[in-house]
Amino acid sequence: MSNSPEELVPVPAVEPGTAGPPCGYARLRAEQPVVKAQLPNGETGWLISRYEDARAAFADPRLVRPLLSAWPPREGPDAPPPCLPTFLEMTGAHHERVRRTVLPLFGRRRLEFMAPRIRAMAGELLDAMVESAQDGTADLIAAYAEPLPLRVLCETTGLPHEDREIYLPHTLTLLGAAGLSMDEVLAALYALQDYAEELISRKEKEGEGEDYIHLLLAESRRPGSELVRDDVVSFVVTMLMAGYKTNIQHTGNALFTLLTHPGQLRELRDAPQRMATAVEELLRYVPLMNAINILVAQEDFTLHGQHIRAGDAVIPVPASANRDPAAFTDPDRLDLARTPNAHIAFGHGPHACTGGHLTRLQLATAIEVLLERLPDIELAVPADSVTWDESTPLRAPARLPVRW
Repeated sequence: MSNSPEELVPVPAVEPGTAGPPCGYARLRAEQPVVKAQLPNGETGWLISRYEDARAAFADPRLVRPLLSAWPPREGPDAPPPCLPTFLEMTGAHHERVRRTVLPLFGRRRLEFMAPRIRAMAGELLDAMVESAQDGTADLIAAYAEPLPLRVLCETTGLPHEDREIYLPHTLTLLGAAGLSMDEVLAALYALQDYAEELISRKEKEGEGEDYIHLLLAESRRPGSELVRDDVVSFVVTMLMAGYKTNIQHTGNALFTLLTHPGQLRELRDAPQRMATAVEELLRYVPLMNAINILVAQEDFTLHGQHIRAGDAVIPVPASANRDPAAFTDPDRLDLARTPNAHIAFGHGPHACTGGHLTRLQLATAIEVLLERLPDIELAVPADSVTWDESTPLRAPARLPVRW
């Protein structure tokens, strides 16, 4: 079944009270694997719902991520001055150069350095939660899933925790970008860029340090370095956009998923050596995104009978791809022992998420420490009475009352 050029489908909506992925993608995968959709901001784009096509799209050189500040394109006197590209938007030689320098910071050695710090932060938050618990119950989101990713982000990048009232509102604005006007998106981007500039000036006066900002600044000053100061500014903006709210929501969703599969949770508690495999399944099973990866075609081409023209937006949807029965056996079932598990939660190809390993470490540590400290943890309310935060394309529990 192919749609006529005029027919637009809406981006499938997440069912209320779930993290998704939207059921609507099952029909699209079967009948319209490439379909023109109406995006929340009024623009149109081609939704790519099958695993094989989405994975290929991320790595296709004909598809390029546009600057957030330049899509949808605006010409003439109204065209805004460009923002610095975030790491998500860099292309070609610039992207390769920056990635070469930054990737080692997210490698195994660096994460081994961070692991005990993340574990200590998780332990402190759980201690505080237990201490302040009323009647042996607490809200796992407010006490744990929400504060932990911000602490980890601040500790790793060197963002001051005490500045959070300055940078978090702009970060949250950008996460809703698909439904906002370009003026609102730009205002938030410029504000974050200004904050990052000012923070880096402060860091330069401080001298040496162990956080990412200090390490990258030192690298940018090295003779012959491939990194410039602007790249460090871009790094700060990127980490705020990619490393904060998405991690809070994914952590909350992962914990909710485990608590609503108590048998699998107990098995994981009794065999913590299976944690790495379990984390991959949680990354596959809990959608990180629902149709917010905008790529722009650089030339005309045809996919599944649809003519995609240069300038068209193409949107691979990991939330759909990771539930494709052509790629995963029984994809709608949580299987913490699933292997192999080649999900594309972090994209694929040159733009695969640089911070993927840090996200994995953070999630694994959050679950490990929780099960060590509170081995009998369970939901304190029926699962269907949990309230949901539906303010962004990523849905997550707003509260998660637990007892132990």
